[in-house]
Order: sequence, then C-alpha cells, then structure tokens
Amino acid sequence: MQANALSTKKLNVYYGEKHAVQDVSLDFAEKQVTALIGPSGCGKSTFLRSLNRMNDLIPSCRVTGDIWMKEHNINGSETDVVALRKHIGMVFQRPNPFHKSIYENIAFGPRYHGVKKKADLDNLVEESLRKAAIWDETKDRLHKSAFALSGGQQQRLCIARSVALKPDIILMDEPTSALDPISTSRVEDLISELKQDYSIVIVTHNMHQAARISDKTAFFLSGHVVEYDETDKLFMDPSQKQTSDYISGRFG
Repeated sequence: MQANALSTKKLNVYYGEKHAVQDVSLDFAEKQVTALIGPSGCGKSTFLRSLNRMNDLIPSCRVTGDIWMKEHNINGSETDVVALRKHIGMVFQRPNPFHKSIYENIAFGPRYHGVKKKADLDNLVEESLRKAAIWDETKDRLHKSAFALSGGQQQRLCIARSVALKPDIILMDEPTSALDPISTSRVEDLISELKQDYSIVIVTHNMHQAARISDKTAFFLSGHVVEYDETDKLFMDPSQKQTSDYISGRFG
C-alpha cells in the first residue's frame, strides 16, 4: 500500500460568510501527481493554497479541519508556517521570479534557511537548475537578471527555486496557463520527471493536461469533491454523472 505524502480530513475554508471549500477529505500519495480539476470558482485553488497555509495571508479567510503530513497536523496553531513552506513548495499561475539574478533566485531560500558556504550554494544552484531542466539555458548567465528569461524559462526557474529548498511536496496552481504550447509541453515533461523525487499537486483548467500528466484526479464542484480516482478511470469511466457532464463539456 502506497504511503501518503499529505492527507486532509474534513477541510473547510471560509472567506467571511462564503463557504468556499466544504468537508474535503483527500489523500495524496507519495511521488505521484494529483490533479485538481473543476470549473472556475469551484474551490480547487483555495483548497490548494490551504495545503501550505497560504490562505493565512488573507485576513477574511478561516480554515477548519485537519491537514496531516506524516504525524503532524499542519493546520494546528503551533505550526511554524515558514518552516512548513520549506517542506511544501508552491509554483504560481504566472512566473514570479525575484528582482534578482538567476543565481540569487535559487540561492535566496537556502541561504535564508542556513546554507552559507559559497561552494554549497553553487552546487545547490546547479543541481536545482538541472532538476528543472533549465541549466543549459542559464549556466552562462547566472548573474544576469531573471527577467531576461522568457516566460516559460521563468516558470522553470520558479520550479527550480522551489526544488532548491528540497521540499517533500510541490503545489502548482495552473503553472502553464500563461505559457505558450511549447513551454507548456516542457513544463509538463518536467513535472513527469520531478515526480520521481517529489509529490506534486496541480490545479489545472486543462483537462487534457490532467489526463496527460496526473496519476490521480479530483473533480471539484461548488466547494465539494464530487469524485476522486485514478486519472484513467475518472476520465474514461467516471462514477458520477456530474463528472461525466463536466468532462464531456456539458457545463463548466
């Protein structure tokens, strides 16, 4: 039986009076890609941001329920959120490199968490850029601005920045929605490679993308999980009519 990297139990998210995520219980297997799909406003991105406490940054937001990583309920008040985000990284919808060099984008997080020796940082920068399949494109301009990179390169740089902290889990919120088809394909290939070392949870509006790269898929609708299954099963033989209707384009 495969171990879980992360589990939620009766997770609820409120924005003021709005009940955005309702009683969601999901298990995320280690070293698999899990896709979250559903129409706009269904709660999937809100749920994703709960998994590393990003919703804490929204004043009106309140989260109840449990999020288990190993034996620790990370939704507890005693959780060190900065340390948590070292273990659960995040890649956002639009590339968001720091206003720094390519090298400093990667070195910034490890340096903050205590890596001080230049040789160690040099090795970590190279290793992370290689894992994100962007080393060959950046090795001769490490000290140039990250903003000199194309959009697709910037997104792979942001993935490298997350990898540099050696997380257990990487969350991705529509990481290819702002990219062209060629860059999208490169990021998808990268995700398939990264799951050898990391557990990945990805929100995507692109059902073809979910079918291509994920092992399991959860279909969200109106804050609920309607269905959660192996990706092939969910797309080819869904058990719920709402899932079938969404996949076939009858709504959403």
